[in-house]
Amino acid sequence: MMKSRYLFLMLAYFCSLAAFAQNSGAEDRRFWVETMCRIADPVLTSLSDNSLKKNMPYESIGSRKEFSYLEAVGRVVCGIAPWLELGSDDSWEGKLRKKYITLTISGLKNATDPASPDYLVFDQPSQPLVDAAFLAQGLLRAKTQLWNGMDDNTKNNVIAALQKTRIIRPFESNWLLFASIIEAALLEFTGECDKTRMMDGVLKFRDQWYEGDANYGDGAAFHADYYNSYVIHPMLTDVLMVMDKHGMDDGAFLATQRKRLTRYAEQQERLISPEGTYPIIGRSITYRFGAFHALAQACLMHLLPQSVEPAQVRCALTAVIRRQLESPDNFDAKGWLRVGFTGSQIEMSEPYINTGSVYLCTMGLLPLGLPESDEFWSAPYAEWTNKKGWGGKNVKADKAI
Repeated sequence: MMKSRYLFLMLAYFCSLAAFAQNSGAEDRRFWVETMCRIADPVLTSLSDNSLKKNMPYESIGSRKEFSYLEAVGRVVCGIAPWLELGSDDSWEGKLRKKYITLTISGLKNATDPASPDYLVFDQPSQPLVDAAFLAQGLLRAKTQLWNGMDDNTKNNVIAALQKTRIIRPFESNWLLFASIIEAALLEFTGECDKTRMMDGVLKFRDQWYEGDANYGDGAAFHADYYNSYVIHPMLTDVLMVMDKHGMDDGAFLATQRKRLTRYAEQQERLISPEGTYPIIGRSITYRFGAFHALAQACLMHLLPQSVEPAQVRCALTAVIRRQLESPDNFDAKGWLRVGFTGSQIEMSEPYINTGSVYLCTMGLLPLGLPESDEFWSAPYAEWTNKKGWGGKNVKADKAI
């Protein structure tokens, strides 16, 4: 018994050392891809086989099992979409992308077909609004590979599923952006949308809920959590991009929002400690490295500030991902994610959190949508702000916008 515990501790020690290894960008990228596939594979393979409801476990301190499947699907698609959008090629990674593009399209056909065993719930208050929104955001991020790859019947079923969420009234919080992104996707894919439903969230965050220095209130009140990253900055930015593309007047706010996303990304990079940890603050902390959704999107969109090199974000996020996944308790025996922060820690969750919810972690992997030649991946190892500062190296002064 003692010997086994010793071996486990030694393994954990060497895994922690790996978090600080000065790997090349190619080595980091392979680790990210392997991590993403490990997380996403059970969800997409099961959905493609029409066996998601049969195979996916349910772990929660609450009781919302009927919605958990769409949670897993919407969040996985949203997180892996930029990588899928690179398309297939003859490389090992390109072949993997081909596999997961096929699985995702096949899975979404099942998820939106009313005759399918894995047909998902889109029209019951209130949770489906959230994850239909993440699905819509993912489809916007991979329009060429996913949306354009669907047959017409599947497209019609997806549109019908998204439209069904209109019966759900969003709460006066980040939920308004869930309705906004669904309508933005419908505008992009059909040319029509409920403009009032789309604009309500945009106008509230633009005109009423901005708190300053790139932070928004989650509704009228500010909350000390990661929802500016989980939802607000990424969804607000993506909605505004669609509005700008379609020539809507209020799309002019996009330039301001991009500047705010850049500043918020700067703040997020500074949250990562020299050891690859970050503060456990606020609700939904079991979304793991999904807490860096906004930072990841800023990297994907080349919106990092001049003070932050892309490679230092890559190295910082790699350290975080390794730290959070070093425990074997992050996954169950069949490869499904467990509810937790750095393992199986269900006591850290809220009643609305379940097995499907925690797949939001994939959104921390958005930079995989950048090609291998991008500076984010091609530049050599670089220390991040906290590692430099705590190591006695010069760091530029921080200032608000």
